Amino acid sequence: MLLLAGVVLQDPLRGALSAPVTQSWMTVFVAVIVQALPFLVLGVMLSAVIAVFVPPSFFARALPKRPALAVPVAGMAGAVLPGCECASVPVAGALVRRGVTPAAALAFLLSAPAINPIVLTATAVAFPGEPRMVLARFVASLLVACAMGWLWHRLGRADWLRPPERPSWEGQGKGAAFWGSVRHDVMHAGGFLVVGAMAAATLKAVVPADWLGYAADNMLVSILALAVLAVLLSICSEADAFVAASLTQFSLTARLAFLVVGPMIDLKLFAMQTATFGRGFALRFAPATFTLAVLVSSLVGAVLL
Repeated sequence: MLLLAGVVLQDPLRGALSAPVTQSWMTVFVAVIVQALPFLVLGVMLSAVIAVFVPPSFFARALPKRPALAVPVAGMAGAVLPGCECASVPVAGALVRRGVTPAAALAFLLSAPAINPIVLTATAVAFPGEPRMVLARFVASLLVACAMGWLWHRLGRADWLRPPERPSWEGQGKGAAFWGSVRHDVMHAGGFLVVGAMAAATLKAVVPADWLGYAADNMLVSILALAVLAVLLSICSEADAFVAASLTQFSLTARLAFLVVGPMIDLKLFAMQTATFGRGFALRFAPATFTLAVLVSSLVGAVLL
């Protein structure tokens, strides 16, 4: 039936697929998927390693017992994960399941995509004449990650974290448990990644590009505009610095907000956080993260840039 409909309607379909809006949509959708999928798989495999091979006692020894001290330690540990935000979500979920305090796991989730060496190197390359941008991104991202971890420790509730049920691999060999966890997480998180990519592509194709020019003239509006743009575009954190560098009509502080907000909350991240921690968590965590990231990046930009 679908093949027959495609043959009959081939002329209208060809015209629709060749339209500029459709071409833009497909380009953004494929770009988001291609950028994110390798790091999603990397994060899923790290998550499976943590779940299957790392005993819970390891985290008890590695992190301070007091959550208030564990948060900055976990935030700094995010510097060692060479991936983007798609990798940090499943790893943070695995940390919570292995008994790590949620405040520390969330600090790691936010810091890993923004302060790892690959991202900072890409930022230095994208802004060759502005070494302060690398420092500002590191400082602002780490401050937001730690602040959100402390905020969750202070105000968060356990019933807000309701991750979907996962199949149990108890009684199976470690190899079977590892690949079972990988298959489950790739299919589960990958579906939400596709949904987030579709939403980002739709908004990118619909929002007129000349709106950015109007927003650049006002400092407050420009910061908010680029922060919202980071959420909508859903660019991988290893590539977002080059996009920010191309937005030359905006101030460095506004572009810093773009670089801080994007790795912490965007459309695909919201979908993946919903899949990993539950909808109630994502609906509370995402707006708080966005607000704090905008405020901190504005302050850090005013001081360092």
